[in-house]
Amino acid sequence: MQSQSQSQTGAGLFDAYPALPGTYDEMFDGPDGQRAARAVFQRITQLLARMTTDELSRAQALAESALLQQGVTFSVYGDARGTEKIFPFCLLPRLIAAEDFRRIERGLQQRLRALSMFLDDIYGDQRILAAGVVPPEMVLGAAGYRASLRGIKPPGGVRIHISGVDLIRDADGAWRVLEDNLRTPSGVSYVVENLLISKRLFPKVFDAARVHRVDHYPTRLAETLRSVSPSGDGDVNVVVLTPGPYNSAYFEHSFLARTMGLELVQAPDLFVDQDKVFCRTTRGPRRVDVIYRRTDESFLDPEVFRPDSMLGVPGLMRAYAAGNVALVNAPGNGVADDKAIYPFVPDMIRFYLREEPLLEQVPTYVCLRDDDRKYVLEHLGDMVVKAVDEAGGYGMLMGPQSTAEQREEFRRRILAEPRKYI
Repeated sequence: MQSQSQSQTGAGLFDAYPALPGTYDEMFDGPDGQRAARAVFQRITQLLARMTTDELSRAQALAESALLQQGVTFSVYGDARGTEKIFPFCLLPRLIAAEDFRRIERGLQQRLRALSMFLDDIYGDQRILAAGVVPPEMVLGAAGYRASLRGIKPPGGVRIHISGVDLIRDADGAWRVLEDNLRTPSGVSYVVENLLISKRLFPKVFDAARVHRVDHYPTRLAETLRSVSPSGDGDVNVVVLTPGPYNSAYFEHSFLARTMGLELVQAPDLFVDQDKVFCRTTRGPRRVDVIYRRTDESFLDPEVFRPDSMLGVPGLMRAYAAGNVALVNAPGNGVADDKAIYPFVPDMIRFYLREEPLLEQVPTYVCLRDDDRKYVLEHLGDMVVKAVDEAGGYGMLMGPQSTAEQREEFRRRILAEPRKYI
């Protein structure tokens, strides 16, 4: 005889699933006792209702085994349990209704148009600073602002080729922008692999729901990369520049290079001659037109940025400034995704596009402002405080989960460098 845990069907998994006050439930709607699956999740909840918990556990194990066999991993440095991790896989896919996604798409297109215009302006006439829409000290004091790039236009006029915008839902179900990532966005390979695995686990659900494909992303990306070649001819050479196999996102670098049919290179494979970039090959040097760089820009060129960089190509920025190579994404984008610039994006949309923002943001306090700083310091226990030049959860205080010592430490940091915190 099977035990209760072995024979329990998936429907039982949700019997004790409560409604959480003040939150938006992606899967269910209604109060306790009357909860029903939202329309976009109805097919998958019906499927789960016919599966036992053993079957669900086996499906999860199969997914994790597939990820391991395919090498879908990322690195977490400083973890005593080991550096290499399998990318977390949730058995329940996150489904977004087409109407919701169209709204998100329109909002993101609007936002990225404004951010692109902001970058062109900041590295050009700086009209938005002269108009007082964004305080000059917020821009010119940003770690990602590269004064040396002012007046340099990227090949094709494109600065943001790829973006990674973080979204959340508020308690009312409205989508809000949490953060912009415009330098070297990472993670799309995991989306592609996870969706392929989910489709193998739940083929009928995905077919019935007519889930949009994402596995064509590498093809679309390759088209984008070739489109910004400064050479303008049909023989375009694009390479993917990686810091190497010890980088936390190396799986993605190799995955994208392989699926796009492009050469994966490291800095020693490239050199600059007469302001042109070449790749060393067994058949001799070959001109490079476009570099999809997965190396942080501060390491790109030891002649311009960090002189101790072993991951960059000497002279690369000279070739870029001469218009002989496209860098994707463009150097200097960090000023636009600086967390202290984030609160001003709605004003950018109004200034450049003469439109109201289609996507809202999270209310944000800028510690450089006296009133904002005073409020933050008085409510540290209720706030999420972020260092504007950090990422990946570093330099952050989660107020409600923090200790008195942690809050006091952040109080000292904010008072010492208010520009650095929001």
